[in-house]
Amino acid sequence: MKLVFEESVQNQREIIGQELRNELVGFQVGIHLIEPEINIAKLITDKEIEDNLYFFEQCAKDYRQLGEELIFKLVNKLSIELNKDSPIETFNELKRDKRQTGKVEDWRYFVHGFHCGFENNNTGQVIEVPLVFGLEFGDLDPYFFTRYIKSTPKYNPLPVDIFEDYADGVRINEKMISLGKFERISSNIGNHCGVVVADRQKVEIKSYEELNRLYKEQKKQIEKHKFNFWKFIGLKK
Repeated sequence: MKLVFEESVQNQREIIGQELRNELVGFQVGIHLIEPEINIAKLITDKEIEDNLYFFEQCAKDYRQLGEELIFKLVNKLSIELNKDSPIETFNELKRDKRQTGKVEDWRYFVHGFHCGFENNNTGQVIEVPLVFGLEFGDLDPYFFTRYIKSTPKYNPLPVDIFEDYADGVRINEKMISLGKFERISSNIGNHCGVVVADRQKVEIKSYEELNRLYKEQKKQIEKHKFNFWKFIGLKK
């Protein structure tokens, strides 16, 4: 639903919008910053999420499995060595050349930000695989998770409507966390966390501080070996 305000009452838009936000539980109320309008959209309810909790749990498991499969297929195709502690380090290299986009089997891929996006050329299925959680590829970004669900042929027709990709994704994640089906995890990036399905084989995720410490230790070892080499050939005493 869209409420459009005439010029004579445009100054009431913010007040009315805030009142609607307080009264319309289960709806998204968007107060347009420029246009004289308020947009109202239904959101998925807690009950609908609870009634379909096993569906969303299975979607999360499938997301995790497919994400891992696609990442390793791409790594194998490009013959690159995956940094298992911090995959983003490996994939950042692809952003500097023509390998940032391409194709692996029936999937087009695009490396961007903290993710590598894949879209199936035949089915239209889309998935964004996270690269900042070590070998954990099941982080459920709210917007990416709902787009994945809606684009996956085997889930259609959906057992429950998803109205607003991001807002409904947030509600699904938060409710599934409260039900013990999802849980939060930390990433390789400081002050950044994710959400994954709780029933999974857990993998170690090194923190930003741990990775920094490892890099410093590796750098010291490299410098030490350099020094020993020059000493060995007689250029250092």
